[in-house]
Amino acid sequence: MAFFSPVTGIFSCALEPIAPFTWIGLRISTLDVAAAFRLCLVLRQIREDLYRKHVKVHGHTSIEARSFVRSASTALTVVFGGEGLTCPYLMVPPSFMVSGIVPIFYTVIQGIVDMFPSVPEMFFAMELPLSVLDGFSRAFLLCDLIPPMVTQNASFAISASPWTLLVTSLVAANGGFFLTNLFSFMNPTPLALQTPPELQAYGWTTADLWCAPLVTGIYALLTHAQPFWAESHTLLTELLGMSVQGKPVEPVDPETARAFCALVLACLFSGRTWHNHLPTVSMCVPLL
Repeated sequence: MAFFSPVTGIFSCALEPIAPFTWIGLRISTLDVAAAFRLCLVLRQIREDLYRKHVKVHGHTSIEARSFVRSASTALTVVFGGEGLTCPYLMVPPSFMVSGIVPIFYTVIQGIVDMFPSVPEMFFAMELPLSVLDGFSRAFLLCDLIPPMVTQNASFAISASPWTLLVTSLVAANGGFFLTNLFSFMNPTPLALQTPPELQAYGWTTADLWCAPLVTGIYALLTHAQPFWAESHTLLTELLGMSVQGKPVEPVDPETARAFCALVLACLFSGRTWHNHLPTVSMCVPLL
């Protein structure tokens, strides 16, 4: 697994707690900071893009004065919305009810981003390298943060269920954006119900939607997170003729499996960036 050593090394460095947070006992890492700024920046870019589109079509009618509380609420809904939807069914308290560190952290980051005089529109040269960051941050979410909610659950029926793991990944990773789109948090108009993009035509092709259960499944398969995945890994190895007679299939160590998932996501998000920002070479699919 030496091929993945550079990626595991990047993860090791990126997940180390950094100053000044360590000075006050907070374990916030470089990846946490980069992912938070990336998300809050994207939310502002989407918000301003929707504003420009609204003004172009409808003028300044129905535009509501923007408030920081709405911006912060949008960020917190994106971050914790999916967790809030899944935790009651898993019978575990959501993290934002246990500790206020992460909610306060994202609120502060959103405030800093909102104070920028302006932010650039999304373009290929900027989004392509950031797609790699997205791959790493999403891999951390789908491999380190979401699976333990299921695999370490007190209920055996939940902890051993591969279906629960995949559904939790799907909802926890996408529920936040689903709620913000449902209630039009990022639109310049007052809050109102609308059909989220995920439920519109070709919404199922959205990469963020289906990559969550896919990547969590790959990680569980490689690490034998549940008995089902261990058996599936053994069966798959035998079908591919890669098994050794009389020797059980060993699980991949979590760091290497996470590195593989990060590379898969980085490639996937880079392809999405290519598709969205270079339309002349994109495939004829309405939404990716």
